[in-house]
Amino acid sequence: MAIPLLLEGRDVMACAQTGTGKTAAFALPILHRLAAGEKNPLRALILVPTRELAIQVAKNINAYATHTGITTTCAYGGVPIEPQEMMLRHGVDVLVATPGRLIDHVAREHRLPPHLRPRARRGRSDA
Repeated sequence: MAIPLLLEGRDVMACAQTGTGKTAAFALPILHRLAAGEKNPLRALILVPTRELAIQVAKNINAYATHTGITTTCAYGGVPIEPQEMMLRHGVDVLVATPGRLIDHVAREHRLPPHLRPRARRGRSDA
């Protein structure tokens, strides 16, 4: 039931037991949109809470994206950051990351290519 809504671009919050296809439910619409869109560096970011889940989600997305040319990589802590930086510099379509390692990459923004650097935030006046 979630996939048609996601294909329409709607937000969905779902909860289900292990093995019910949650990863496919959000990954397939993402891959569908990426396959139809322009090729740009880092077109989708998926945040997950743990290294183990990051690896699992990236593995599943790679399997779903076979023969599409869509590339996926992981960024998580507990391993050297430099190989992850090299993958990001090379350009990937989908990044699966844990929040802590994503923050690490943003903090080292001078080593990231321009398209991955945070944009300056504009101040907001509530007056």
